[in-house]
Amino acid sequence: MQRNYDVIVIGAGHAGCEAAHAAARIGAQTLLITMDMNKIAQMSCNPAVGGIAKGQIVREIDALGGAMGRVTDATTIQFRMLNRSKGPAMWSPRAQCDRGKFIWAWREVLENTPNLHIWQDQVRKLLVDSSPRGGREGAVATGVETYLGMTFTAKSIILTAGTFLNGLMHIGRVKLPGGRCAEPPSLELAESIAQHGIRVARMKTGTPVRIDARSVDFSLMTEQPGDTEGRRFSFMSCKGAVAPLQDMKCFITYTNEAVHERLRAGLPDSPLYNGQIQSIGPRYCPSIETKLMTFPDKDQHQLFLEPEGTSTNEYYLNGFSSSLPINVQIEALKLIPAFRNLEIFRPGYAIEYDFFDPTQLHHSLESRVISGLYLAGQVNGTTGYEEAAGQGLVAGINAARLCTGEEPLVLKRDEAYIGVLIDDLVCKGVDEPYRMFTSRAEYRILLRQDNADARLTELGHRMGVATTERLQHYQKKHEEVERIIRFAEDESIKMNEINGLLEQLGTAPLTRGCKLMELLGRPQLTFDNLSPALPRLQAFMDTLHDRREEIIEEAEIEIKYKGYIQREMEQAEKMHRLENIRIRGRFDYDTLQSISTEGRQKLVKHDPETLAQASRIPGVSPSDINVLLVLLGR
Repeated sequence: MQRNYDVIVIGAGHAGCEAAHAAARIGAQTLLITMDMNKIAQMSCNPAVGGIAKGQIVREIDALGGAMGRVTDATTIQFRMLNRSKGPAMWSPRAQCDRGKFIWAWREVLENTPNLHIWQDQVRKLLVDSSPRGGREGAVATGVETYLGMTFTAKSIILTAGTFLNGLMHIGRVKLPGGRCAEPPSLELAESIAQHGIRVARMKTGTPVRIDARSVDFSLMTEQPGDTEGRRFSFMSCKGAVAPLQDMKCFITYTNEAVHERLRAGLPDSPLYNGQIQSIGPRYCPSIETKLMTFPDKDQHQLFLEPEGTSTNEYYLNGFSSSLPINVQIEALKLIPAFRNLEIFRPGYAIEYDFFDPTQLHHSLESRVISGLYLAGQVNGTTGYEEAAGQGLVAGINAARLCTGEEPLVLKRDEAYIGVLIDDLVCKGVDEPYRMFTSRAEYRILLRQDNADARLTELGHRMGVATTERLQHYQKKHEEVERIIRFAEDESIKMNEINGLLEQLGTAPLTRGCKLMELLGRPQLTFDNLSPALPRLQAFMDTLHDRREEIIEEAEIEIKYKGYIQREMEQAEKMHRLENIRIRGRFDYDTLQSISTEGRQKLVKHDPETLAQASRIPGVSPSDINVLLVLLGR
């Protein structure tokens, strides 16, 4: 049996859900194929969304019209804004979610998205046509074959198979084929793709033990409550909205030397250290075994016990990812006082899986080897729900735009963390599972979590993903932010009306009158703590009703960091000039002896589209870029 679509999405994880939702919203007839409709958007590891830099990505997805932020808000059981003690470029939202309800909230979104069809099955083969077709030469993706004997054809295919491609799980010396605990792997699909010249390699990740809360002595742990400010991920959330689910606490405890001794004794049976696992694991979310070996002098490691939902006793032990034998995991954990009577639902395990070299992608996430094939998520060597979802959204938009012959969406590094992520993958590749951090972005003050809508909502509306309602919602907020800034620029402050308050707030008194804008440049001062002494400011503040805190926060950041923002904008503009200099096909790098040997090799391998992309390739030096500039001048 055969059916035809515009876009086919393989896999319904976080990348697949965003890809299918975006493509269908744009108007493409879209098919989402998943092994199990009851595991759509499954949180395979920790039941949380956001975190350092990841929270910014979720806000960007929401600003563009994606659904992850709204689904997270609907299923949040604890919300925290991380890094509040640092500058606003570092503030990162994070939400603990109800794992089961998250799946059903996403499924409700997908089942009610026009143009989107869902099929439960497993894809066994990518169909590729090597003859010229529709103006495209070389290999072209045309469809898929499934294990149920179905053939689906489409103009573009998006692969978001996560850890399922030849997935192999490890618990001690036990090896089990699987893409996730109790779920089968995909055993033929990767080979059907690799045979066309796409480079494939192996990576490893892992997940911790799941604990029965009834066996835990919570009195011996430190409570970690969430924020009480009622914040949300989605810009469409109402002011002061209360999550529909019960707020729940997380808890903190620590390992100890007795725990470490038991774990060390089990290392001969650890797949990471007995040669059983050869692939690359994550540097920034290491297993407990790796922590012991990397930090041998540390006598304790922090652990976070996080609830899986409001109606379950299952808890996730963040910080104790492990592939040690089951008995070693349990015996070691029982040496922590709070876990002395420990019962678990399932052990931690490691998983190896296939991924494809992301340097073989265009910035649209379309393959350079097989046109019409888009790759998103862990198949590109990334780790994390948020990184996957951001890629999925871009792949979904571009797969739909390919169907109508429109230019692809390519996000710039000064435009979105998602742009940084994709540019890093395409230009630098990966030698370990890629995780986003604020330090990876050179324009952090431009890419804040509070202004994601200012950066991306108009773009999302032009792409056809963000609704007109969302656009108007942003425009109203933007007008209010601008109105506040104009007020601060125009309002004059006299010494006698403010100096008393300034001394109370621990900042120097005025020696002359000034504008409110100048006062707000001081770190101790805000609109809220100044308004009691300034009746005109208080009257103005009283005119703000809808989304008052959100609007004031963005206006204050724009005022306090005006100089930094302007400087980064100027730096970004200089880089844009290099982005506009296209070099692909203009040089035979092997013949350019004035460029370093490593530079020539890397330029041949990556074949960058622009001079800016070439400058970001590891091994290509500034002097190499200068040589190319001189040759272009000639």
